[in-house]
Amino acid sequence: MSSHVLSGADTIREIRSRQSQTLLAFSLGKDAVAAWLRIRPHFDRVIPVYMYLVPGLGFVQESIDYYEQFFGERIIQMPHPSLHRWLNEHIFRPPEQCVVVEQAGLPDHTYEQVFQVVRQDHGLPADMLYATGVRAADSPMRLVAIKTHGPISQNGLKYHPVWDWRKSDLLREFRHAGVKLAPDYRVFGRTFDGMDVRFLGPMKRHFPRDYQRVLEMFPLAELELFRFERLAA
Repeated sequence: MSSHVLSGADTIREIRSRQSQTLLAFSLGKDAVAAWLRIRPHFDRVIPVYMYLVPGLGFVQESIDYYEQFFGERIIQMPHPSLHRWLNEHIFRPPEQCVVVEQAGLPDHTYEQVFQVVRQDHGLPADMLYATGVRAADSPMRLVAIKTHGPISQNGLKYHPVWDWRKSDLLREFRHAGVKLAPDYRVFGRTFDGMDVRFLGPMKRHFPRDYQRVLEMFPLAELELFRFERLAA
């Protein structure tokens, strides 16, 4: 590892020397939970932001309620960039609804723009960095990116406080804190982050009301299950 790459602990100390509060990209996943656990002793306040793919899902709100109670901080909810992209690209959309979506003129946006809106709406400094749950152990590409660019991105206004943690570190901290993972892991094996059969099939079985909510937003989503069943036959 390059000597110039800060450890996760040194990364936190560096960011704390610049700001007393921090934003957090909180996906409800294990890495985001780990990031919150690691940074909360070092900042006066952690301000988490969750970006929803489909608004109003009950199992998602269950997790948000739990983590708000566990950490004692309200989680800000914002639309995920993929939600507007799916709508604008008419994913699982019947033709007669396409014109309605087009007339809505939903803007495409990035993660960085979401956080900039949060900063503006909540009176936070425009250059406040946000923490992520990115870990180098997740993929070789992430390791290369960290070793090349370091764990702090001033241009992206983000930093990676758990980039050097392995799964054993996460498990240790979860046990110590007594925190639970989202029900997504029990049903999907990971957090909900897509509109494909990996999520739609289990959701239909385990969260039928939420599945109906998905169909309200994306009426032809059931075609994904139909296609999978036909291919598997």
